[in-house]
Amino acid sequence: MRQDTTRQCIIPPHVLERLLESDDAAIRSAAMTTLLTTARLRGEREVRASLVRLAATGQGRRTVFDCRKSTSLPMCSLARSEDGPPSADLSVNQAFDGLGSTRQFYQDVLERNSIDDRGMRLDGYVHRGVKYNNAFWNGQVMVFGDGDGIIFTDFTASLDVIAHELTHGVTEHTAGLDYHNQSGALNESMSDVMGVLVKQWSLQQTADQADWLIGADIFTPGIGADALRSLKAPGQAYDNKLLGKDPQPAHMRDYVQLPDTDDGDNGGVHINSGIPSKAFYLTAVEIGGYAWEAAGRIWYESLRASTATTEFQAFADTTFSKAGELYGIDSAEQQAVQAGWDGVGITVTAEPTTMRGSAAPTGTDSVGDVLRHLAEMSASIDALRRDLQGQAVGGGRPAPPA
Repeated sequence: MRQDTTRQCIIPPHVLERLLESDDAAIRSAAMTTLLTTARLRGEREVRASLVRLAATGQGRRTVFDCRKSTSLPMCSLARSEDGPPSADLSVNQAFDGLGSTRQFYQDVLERNSIDDRGMRLDGYVHRGVKYNNAFWNGQVMVFGDGDGIIFTDFTASLDVIAHELTHGVTEHTAGLDYHNQSGALNESMSDVMGVLVKQWSLQQTADQADWLIGADIFTPGIGADALRSLKAPGQAYDNKLLGKDPQPAHMRDYVQLPDTDDGDNGGVHINSGIPSKAFYLTAVEIGGYAWEAAGRIWYESLRASTATTEFQAFADTTFSKAGELYGIDSAEQQAVQAGWDGVGITVTAEPTTMRGSAAPTGTDSVGDVLRHLAEMSASIDALRRDLQGQAVGGGRPAPPA
């Protein structure tokens, strides 16, 4: 079962459903409009098909379109291109810059050539709809709402939101994690992980300096919420009468069982993503320094090694193995990965490896040890060969020492 990329929005359904209970008619109206629009996204496959030409390979070139409150993407007008001047519209420039920062992060840090690793164009659409409280990746393009101005503001203002959504595209072109249950929660977690890493990289923040928040910039000043989600403290991003309490668990003992339906958030993909996200945070902080350098590389390579149905345990095992491949068995990085998963109640079960696809010889803990082991084996084979040659020459008697 492949993921349904038409419904990967930054604002999860449980937040919008909570806003339907508000005493403010304007808040209820905006939430209802956003929910209905999100539900209709599944039917926009024809629109996506018409955009294939625009999203074709193009060295990651950026183009931003202005929807001018329309919901029909093909009718939007060109607002800024890769070689064009800045726009007078702040939203256009923010979207353009966010697309560029995410593209550059993947290129410079992870050696990836845009979303599909083949130079896929990056197209953004701003000012979609009226008081639209969401931003989404539809499988081909990035779309931004302006927010209702009461709770949510312009979604182009948040770099981590932009990177989060574009990473859904990276996931589609790598593991293709099914957007249901644990694989879907991993899908959401990968987007949150890369979202915060792009922000940290842009700000040149170390793991202990960063806020580890997703969506801190999309709330209006009057809303008592830190962000949509916190990788550092899942379940503590917000707690107020309007939004309710952040439902994300930070440990497997609190895993939330939800139906695999639209109303159940496809098995709680936006909720249970807090568990692997917390594991990444714990790993990155344990390693220290810049989180994108070691922890980010391990998670990215593990995503590339995963499949559509990979769940938490398998992904934890893969990150442990990848840490061994990249940094050596029992390295500080591999120990940090193991501790990170232990911290969320998942015990790594993978055998440690230092070379891709092969188990390390017993007692080795680095590539140097492996090479020394191979040299010793080679010397033993040479000695045995000489002995056999001597027996053949001497009629079965061992050859004298050389």
